[in-house]
Amino acid sequence: MAISSALIIHSLIVLIFCEGILGATFTFVNKCDKTVWPGILGTPKLDSTGFELTKGSSRSFQAPTGWSGRFWGRTGCNFDDSGSGTCATADCGSGQMECNGGGATPPATLAEFTLGSGSQDFYDVSLVDGYNLPMMVEVSGGSGPCASTGCNVDLNQKCPTELRVEDGGACRSACDAFRTPQYCCEGAYASPATCSPSVYSQMFKSACPKSYSYAYDDATSTFTCSNANYIITFCPSLPSKKSSTSDGSTDGSGSESGSGSLPDTESGSETGSESGSLPGSESGSGAMGQAMLADGSWLASLATGSSASNQPSRVIQFIPLIVAFVLFISSLLKL
Repeated sequence: MAISSALIIHSLIVLIFCEGILGATFTFVNKCDKTVWPGILGTPKLDSTGFELTKGSSRSFQAPTGWSGRFWGRTGCNFDDSGSGTCATADCGSGQMECNGGGATPPATLAEFTLGSGSQDFYDVSLVDGYNLPMMVEVSGGSGPCASTGCNVDLNQKCPTELRVEDGGACRSACDAFRTPQYCCEGAYASPATCSPSVYSQMFKSACPKSYSYAYDDATSTFTCSNANYIITFCPSLPSKKSSTSDGSTDGSGSESGSGSLPDTESGSETGSESGSLPGSESGSGAMGQAMLADGSWLASLATGSSASNQPSRVIQFIPLIVAFVLFISSLLKL
């Protein structure tokens, strides 16, 4: 009986910490008027590294605690029945729908996450490698600041001529366009003291105040949360003029915080530098976490733009599992 009691205690401990091991759930939602092909690059590898997300659809992935990586949306893709093909923007270079370890080819809007191991998650939306799609990251549950972030503006409509790609489907960073140390925060400019915002990064920052605009834009662009799930939405609904504040953000929790118009840059003189890449990646680091959601109605509400704040907390999700397991062990002991 002593051995059986020890088994029960050990099993309970395992279950209690199980939710920490499971990490977080990332849910991708496509509100664009076209299909988007999200790409995933991170460690450890998730169930997919690239997939099709049709208009109005959503898909979720479970990531373990400690996961670090980034997500982006590819557009203008053409894949055959075998999954072979390429994309017009943010292609990952694999020649397939699955990116298989390939990162986004700039320009690309990136969502970056690093899931804490028993501590805070860190996340951001980065325009350091340019922009191709509006993207928002929202938080479901969790504790701490847990603010939403992203860029809810179509920067392609206001992209300066010198940064615009040929078909107008993306807007390059100054680093990608001009390849100078000042813009890329490289060489003598590879520190916060020497690499300052450029007129181009300031243009991005003015439109999307919470997004990374250059490599050392950490103070206003990195966010934290603990024990949360995350929703990555492509082409979130643009806020109405009535709900927009003077700085381009919208009123209300969970709303976009950076949707102002781009300033005219043609007459501006260059004063700083754009980033090319952050340590360990092209534009920063990322994190994700939590168990897959089984509640279809919750996913349906995401697709229609409803708040995800009602999604159960991690502990509540696992209470039925813990109770069932304890009852199962108890029945075994009675045999």
